[in-house]
Amino acid sequence: MSNFDHHKYQPFQPIPLPARRWPDRVIDKAPHWCSVDLRDGNQALIEPMTTRQKSRLWDQLVKIGFKEIEVGFPSASGHDYEFVRDLIENDRIPGDVTIQVLTQARPDLIEKTFKALKGARRAIVHVYNSTSTVQREQVFDLDQEGIIEIAVKGAELVRDCAAKQPETEWVFEYSPESFTGTELDFAVAVCDAVTAVWQPTPQHPVIINLPATVEVSTPNVYADQIEWFCDRVARRDSLLISLHTHNDRGCAVAAAELGVMAGADRVEGTLMGNGERTGNMDIVTMAMNLYSQGVDPRLNLGQMDEIIQTVKECTNLPVHPRHPYAGELVFTAFSGSHQDAIKKCLAKREQSRPWEVAYLPIDPADIGRSYQEVIRINSQSGKGGIAYVLERDFGLQLPRWLQIDFSQAVQAYAEQQEAEVGSQELYQLFQQTYSGQAGRWRLGKYQVTREAGADQLQAELLQGTASHTLAGAGNGVVASFVDAMERFTGKQIVLVEYSEHALSHSADAEAVCYIQLNINGDRYCGVGRSHDIIQASLDGILGAINKQAVNDQDAAA
Repeated sequence: MSNFDHHKYQPFQPIPLPARRWPDRVIDKAPHWCSVDLRDGNQALIEPMTTRQKSRLWDQLVKIGFKEIEVGFPSASGHDYEFVRDLIENDRIPGDVTIQVLTQARPDLIEKTFKALKGARRAIVHVYNSTSTVQREQVFDLDQEGIIEIAVKGAELVRDCAAKQPETEWVFEYSPESFTGTELDFAVAVCDAVTAVWQPTPQHPVIINLPATVEVSTPNVYADQIEWFCDRVARRDSLLISLHTHNDRGCAVAAAELGVMAGADRVEGTLMGNGERTGNMDIVTMAMNLYSQGVDPRLNLGQMDEIIQTVKECTNLPVHPRHPYAGELVFTAFSGSHQDAIKKCLAKREQSRPWEVAYLPIDPADIGRSYQEVIRINSQSGKGGIAYVLERDFGLQLPRWLQIDFSQAVQAYAEQQEAEVGSQELYQLFQQTYSGQAGRWRLGKYQVTREAGADQLQAELLQGTASHTLAGAGNGVVASFVDAMERFTGKQIVLVEYSEHALSHSADAEAVCYIQLNINGDRYCGVGRSHDIIQASLDGILGAINKQAVNDQDAAA
């Protein structure tokens, strides 16, 4: 007998809002953004971020342009506490950036939170307690008055602790957790009780965050809740209404967009939507949605490959190849008719005109990408066939992104030869296309040292009879060499993909490294092969850079 029974669930009740105004509104400016990657995103990871990963993601969030960043739950996590202290004590917070921390409305946790923030120039203290019907009745066994008492006592302690540290500019934030499962009149009552304690003004507003802690309704219902709340909450002119949506129904972005239309001022979310269960609202998608409509998102997302690489390395999570705007395949057309339409639109495009290209909602160049037409060899199995022969005869295990790239070279070669491409011929073509030792520059001697937690690399770069000495630094040898080549070439280089494997199981087996770089907005692949994994990695990087150099020469000819 199947347990799949819809009768156990109750439909969400619509909000009585016959004169709703939000459907007629248009978003013409970006909301205030708050990244919660380092808190909500981190707590959802199977393996929470290390200090190094947190630090790298912090730097990336600052570079993107976030002005408010939730950095952790320092009263509940020793790692978060130490990270907050590091940011403050080592003066790592830019003057225009405000850190935010989360705490439950519990005295011991609030006091520890303020201890963690001592010395901060400006900070947002985000305090919350659960208000939903199910939490009240089944988790805490409290009535509405009991919930309000918790919120008020928490607000009073936050106020009093802040008064003891006047050197810091304090901003207070309150969340009725599980707002979407809370009676609207009760949500208003709780928030009014909190703001009565804090006494905000238009000059010094407080943040009222209305989270869809679990997404339980359609986005239009959430928008109705936001408009209903904004119309009835006290001190509205002294409040910043914030949204914090989750993606349980797959509609977190839509809910946030409609919530802004309904009157919200601020949005919390994460890069690529990482977060509890199905994730938080994806700020990249929402910001790019605004961008595609001619609205300044007030975030710099122009180097998408760099952002993706940071997210992947810090969260150990992949980015789906079909992820809106950011995915590997979103600007690739497999259909011949799509390819033809895109080509024709690009050929007719005038730079002074608004972007109008079939099948491409934005210009890929805006986020550091280029339109990459994927030429199919006959069928999808054609790429798989190439990969199969290379693995069967030569032990090469091409990652999928390299299969796609190499298939284009094979297709062009096969058309030129007008004949079948044999196994050895295929391998030679592969070597010519990607080898780091076959191009403009070759790697000579190199030395790697480690100082102050970072790798330092010095290398000799050979060009004919000439020799150049390079230096670079980074987290790992690969990052150090990329840094050195950036300095040497004057080009922006981002590592997009890296894959490696041994050619056999013996102790002296050769290693093969497959590299994809983004160089000044275009993708290039390289392959290195050596008994030394470091040598193989560096040769792979040179292979990609040499390909880019050849392209520059061809363009100049």
